[in-house]
Amino acid sequence: MIRLIPSWAHNYTEFWEAITRRNLWFIQMRYWAFLMLTGILLFSYLVLNIEYSSIQLIACLIISVSILTYNSLLHYFRRYLKCEPGRINPLHFSLIQMVLDLIALLLLVYFTGGIESPLYMLFVFHMIIGSLILPGFAVYSMAFISYILLCGMIMLEYFGVIPHHHLGGLLGVELSGNLYFVVSYMLTFGFTILLSVYLANGIAKQLYKRERDLYDSLIKINAAEKEKQKYIMGIVHELKTPLAAVSSYLDLILQKFLGPINEEVEEKIVRAKFRSDQGIGMINDVLNVSKLKLYDEFDEEDVNLAGLVAAIIRNRKVTAEAHLISLTFNDERTKKEKIRGDKFLLNLAISNLVGNSIKYGVDEGNVIVTLKNKNGGQVVEICDDGIGIPKEDLEKIFKDFYRSSNAKKISTDGSGLGLSVVKQVIERHGGTIKVDSPSGIGSMSNPGACFTIQLPVK
Repeated sequence: MIRLIPSWAHNYTEFWEAITRRNLWFIQMRYWAFLMLTGILLFSYLVLNIEYSSIQLIACLIISVSILTYNSLLHYFRRYLKCEPGRINPLHFSLIQMVLDLIALLLLVYFTGGIESPLYMLFVFHMIIGSLILPGFAVYSMAFISYILLCGMIMLEYFGVIPHHHLGGLLGVELSGNLYFVVSYMLTFGFTILLSVYLANGIAKQLYKRERDLYDSLIKINAAEKEKQKYIMGIVHELKTPLAAVSSYLDLILQKFLGPINEEVEEKIVRAKFRSDQGIGMINDVLNVSKLKLYDEFDEEDVNLAGLVAAIIRNRKVTAEAHLISLTFNDERTKKEKIRGDKFLLNLAISNLVGNSIKYGVDEGNVIVTLKNKNGGQVVEICDDGIGIPKEDLEKIFKDFYRSSNAKKISTDGSGLGLSVVKQVIERHGGTIKVDSPSGIGSMSNPGACFTIQLPVK
């Protein structure tokens, strides 16, 4: 097995994807080349009155059909290739294409005049293409072999070992017997093909090196990001501990375990308790974001979406009633399939959206959660008739630490991380989320918002 793969590319997915795309591009280009070759032969014969012998016409026809045939076979077999260094892979496939093309081109050059053929420049074109994919030693080897074969063919024609196929009507005299022209041709062609390979392969090598450096830098950045998230989680968790202790002590005081307190002091303690709980909530948001960014994997299981949403509705019912808000759940699905996902994270995301709808709702308002089937997936809609989201805030609403302008006026608490976490959770599950405001169930004064989550059924 010819080793064509550089060591750094063994596990580099982007490298293999690029080679696979280029292989397909070469195959598509070869179909066009077949059509162009056929068109050029017909045009030169019928319009330009180039005089082809019967042998030349038959040979060119056979070569053209052969190109179409092997290209069709390559197109078929490419789908079975795997990007595995130890087996036949896309790089070997590129080499096979190049060898077949060079054989076909050598025969075409021979039957269209040899040293007189205008098609010989296509050798340079093939060498440049090969330099963009194959390593240097492979391209230089192919260039050397092509040069030796072409020069050998020219010399065999010169000494009369093989017949020369002159193109009548293209040149007035035969050049295959002119020693000075033959030598000049071979030297010029050799210099041209060597320089082309040197320049193209050098540029390709630099590009691959730059791409490899960028890939290594990306790995380092991701590692640094993980370390940063670990540090943030550690610091934030340490901040949470004293706040939780303060909140617990305030609970003891408010529940009068330490004795009675007057109303003025109690009011201030209630406000302090609210602020400490607000701080704990913000810390939990930061921890959730850090966990999502730190851990690439999650606990995947079969999730009953209806059961999950129903549990969230039950848990939020008391809060909704306290705000005089009607909380409704409708399951309109015709196919009630389970989805694959992390139950905890999905609960976190949907619960956050329901909580926001309640928090920014209005007295005697409505929050409607609906499950639907759409495009082969499951859709969760959380719609309300609350304050809504201004048009200028819609595009930014899922950014970290961003809160809509009207939400800030109503409530000062909130980190602006909740919707960012929701979006990351949904995208981690291969889904999408969007928001519309007005919601469709609101009014002019309270337009409401409607969040639509679409999750795939795996």
